Amino acid sequence: MADPEVGAPRVLVVDDEKALASVIASYLEQAGFQVLQEHTGPAAVSAAERDDPDVVVLDLGLPGLDGVEVCRRIRTFSDCYILMLTARGDEVDRLIGLSVGADDYITKPFSNRELVARVRTVLRRPRRTAGDTDVEGEPIREFGDLRIDPNGHEVWIRQTPVQLTRTEFDILDAISRRPRFALSRRQLMDEVWGEAWVGDEHVVDVHIANLRRKLGDDPGAPHYVLTVRGVGYRMGRG
Repeated sequence: MADPEVGAPRVLVVDDEKALASVIASYLEQAGFQVLQEHTGPAAVSAAERDDPDVVVLDLGLPGLDGVEVCRRIRTFSDCYILMLTARGDEVDRLIGLSVGADDYITKPFSNRELVARVRTVLRRPRRTAGDTDVEGEPIREFGDLRIDPNGHEVWIRQTPVQLTRTEFDILDAISRRPRFALSRRQLMDEVWGEAWVGDEHVVDVHIANLRRKLGDDPGAPHYVLTVRGVGYRMGRG
């Protein structure tokens, strides 16, 4: 097995089934990633804070702290990608996981090649940062009391900062960049997750619900993120 290249993305694999974690780690290492393993919730939180992984592959059923609480705690200090591993029937747990900041999920049983492909895809997701030349100097967008800084990845309601996950910000950025256009779920998936992403398009709805909640947007009569029936979502005037 070849050693990962210096600077290769770091993946933290968290699963209490040590044999399964080792198999996943082996496939990821063969694909060129640096891989860390943990098997309990508290150890996962500590490793994420200490080692600053690019991606966390996180099982929901963990001793000490469950995967949802691990995700919630990681989100207090890290903006890494979080890919949750869920059982086939755990829809409620998936929704809760997404609501506390997971980027997406993969359902067990899965092939290890599929997992490696999903990790690669999530790392290819387009990310805008303050130093990107295509957005540097782009003006702050204002929609009533909502202000969005696409360069600094900052959002405010009046003077109060709003803490969004990367996925939530990317969705808001995509919608607010062309506020007069309604974007379908598939268009948002392509813009935010990337065209190669293979996943449930309804994940967009969960992130939209989280985004509205953080913006204080009434889902029955939203001001900022509007639903266009039969099409998708667009920006409101605030």
